[in-house]
Amino acid sequence: MNDVITAIILGIVEGVTEFLPVSSTGHLILASALLGYNSEYWALFNIVIQLGAILAIVALYWRTFWAVLQGLLRFDPVSVRFVINLLVAFLPAAVIGLVLHKQIEKLLGSPLTVAVALIVGGIAIIGIERTVREGRIKGVAEIPLPKVIGIGFIQCLAMIPGVSRSGATILGALSLGVERRTAAEFSFFLAIPTMLGATVLELVTKRHELMAANSVGFGLIAIGFVVAFVVALLVVRWFVGLVGKTGFSPFGWYRIAVGAVALVFLLK
Repeated sequence: MNDVITAIILGIVEGVTEFLPVSSTGHLILASALLGYNSEYWALFNIVIQLGAILAIVALYWRTFWAVLQGLLRFDPVSVRFVINLLVAFLPAAVIGLVLHKQIEKLLGSPLTVAVALIVGGIAIIGIERTVREGRIKGVAEIPLPKVIGIGFIQCLAMIPGVSRSGATILGALSLGVERRTAAEFSFFLAIPTMLGATVLELVTKRHELMAANSVGFGLIAIGFVVAFVVALLVVRWFVGLVGKTGFSPFGWYRIAVGAVALVFLLK
């Protein structure tokens, strides 16, 4: 397959799946298996285009971040709690990610793990949607610290490829009494330090391999970055509007279907 087409496809996959509860890493791993491209050659590409998706959240919620920054300068309690909640929720993933980095790396090469995790996660989404009542906690700054810590640890489940970082944090928040929109937005905001930390860790630990001559050039990376940014902008807008109407069950059924198809393909 032409490298430019591959870059566009992977950028679309990243932009569509990063903030939906369907696992972007899992989809990229399955794309490698299904499309047959060299995953090592595209390793740097897949890491950097995540920053395009992060930038989409900054662009969409710049007013929120600007208001928080202004509030911090005034020591506004709501802005301080907003930042503290994000940092506290980020800490478990930062610590566990550093400690178990090598073990996590081994799992990233397993499309079969992804397929199973997609199915199990899909069943979990449908089960939680049917049993958990609508939460009453509204606003990221209003989430109590114990629940923030709980969400932070639940996010660590996403270190298993196919689980989905956004899915884990959203469903964890719902289970702890946070209403749908706040759960989704907290997941978006928490993605910024989490994904930045993971990206920096990957770039530092693999800098020699990633910058080798047999990796994707910066032209293709730029294409993937822009595609991921634009697609993520559109998807996040659509997603926030959708969850208030239909909930998360459609994503659960989607995960089960994709995981089942992937299992059939992988076990042939």
